Amino acid sequence: MLSTLLILVTGYFLVAIMGIAIKIFLKPYSSSIESSGIKGAGALIGVFERILVFTFVLTDQYAAISIIFAAKSIARFSELNDRNFAEYYLLGTFTSITMALIIGIIFKLVFGDISF
Repeated sequence: MLSTLLILVTGYFLVAIMGIAIKIFLKPYSSSIESSGIKGAGALIGVFERILVFTFVLTDQYAAISIIFAAKSIARFSELNDRNFAEYYLLGTFTSITMALIIGIIFKLVFGDISF
């Protein structure tokens, strides 16, 4: 049980810190984007997004991942009219979701079904 807990904590830690890699990846594209909203909120939303995606992968709830994307799109609907922002938003969201999916799938392949 302790080993399962350590595996899960490691996985959640990995998906949480992936924001650093995503920020580096998006840096060349961020200069043309105006800052909006609460400072740092986007990064925190990304952490929760990856945690949820990772959880959904581990629990075989792949369809639920679309709910995250839909909720984010609804929240940013009016801003998506700006093409530069829309492309930046999609790059960030797809990168975040893809990284969490890959980490979740790797964890499932390496450790099998993780249960207590």
